[in-house]
Amino acid sequence: MQIRAAVVDAPKSSFTLSDIELEPPRPDEVLVRIIAAGVCRTDIHIRDREYPIPFPVIPGHEGVGVIEQTGTSVAGFAPGDQVIMSYPRCGRCTNCHAAKYPYCKHGFDLSFGGGRLDGSTAYSRPTAGREAVHGHIFQQSSFATHTVVPATSLVKVPTDLPPEVLAPLGCGIQTGVGAIFESLAVRPGTAVAILGTGGVGLSAVMAASLAGAEVIAVDPNAERRRLATELGATHALDPKAGTVSEQLRSLRPDGIDSILETTGSPQVLADGIEALSMTGVLAMVGAAPAGTRAPLDMNVLMNGRTVRGVIQGDSTPQIIIPRIIDLIRGGKFPVHKLVKTYRFDEINNAVTDMDNGTTIKPVLLIG
Repeated sequence: MQIRAAVVDAPKSSFTLSDIELEPPRPDEVLVRIIAAGVCRTDIHIRDREYPIPFPVIPGHEGVGVIEQTGTSVAGFAPGDQVIMSYPRCGRCTNCHAAKYPYCKHGFDLSFGGGRLDGSTAYSRPTAGREAVHGHIFQQSSFATHTVVPATSLVKVPTDLPPEVLAPLGCGIQTGVGAIFESLAVRPGTAVAILGTGGVGLSAVMAASLAGAEVIAVDPNAERRRLATELGATHALDPKAGTVSEQLRSLRPDGIDSILETTGSPQVLADGIEALSMTGVLAMVGAAPAGTRAPLDMNVLMNGRTVRGVIQGDSTPQIIIPRIIDLIRGGKFPVHKLVKTYRFDEINNAVTDMDNGTTIKPVLLIG
């Protein structure tokens, strides 16, 4: 079938809406008509080829849509179901067998390889030569009117919430929430610092507030700090006002119990480590270009301090997304305050607005 998709033809070039030929779903896949897709900073890393991704490529990995066709071996889903498309997993490796799905041993290739695990791609140019177009980003490439996606990545969701609220739950929102509830297991009365208040960081602010913690948001953007306070932060610090670790220790002289680093900045990471309490834990979710190194005083890690990388907030989508939806329905998790919608043909404006900080979470309304 012929679809429309936002294609990046060369690294650091603009998105171009193009006609693309899409193959039918394989037995373990479903065909989804995409209603909306969130724009995440990872999409910019993909556009700029900060990961080794083949081009041309169709990005997008926060899609919500309606199933139009199911593969012959798919169970539990049917045409007409509304679904969120989340991150992929192989289901066969030792980590998948241990239900550690974010750490699937094939996760990077599934997300950033530009195709299925067997190297094939379902996308091509509708021209005589049928030029292959790489996609299957997070096995969904949701910057398109339609896509094929493995059923294991899907979460069936209700239709009573706006698609612009549902779309970001598939990656950024669940990462922030999961990091607080799962990775850091934040407890009432503890101190949590959120370094960076984009979509992931502000989701973490809301989750940490719900967990009963003292929540310290850190961001140079005054409007982001204001919104963080509105969403539950007890303190909002400007990193330009002084060393972050010193500012944090002025609030908690013994250090911070839990820190979430969302920016991918080596210096921000180092500052966060310096602010940890004894036995404190820093979870790092901010993506950085391949090869990025951070300055680190190894002695700071003594006294039981822990720094760990976290993928997708250690979350299982089929568990945490319904939990977030319940919080949204209960008025406890106002995702809509993070979102600004754009038409599909405004995708380059959406990416620019996110890149310069004008918009926290752009969502493309596609179909």
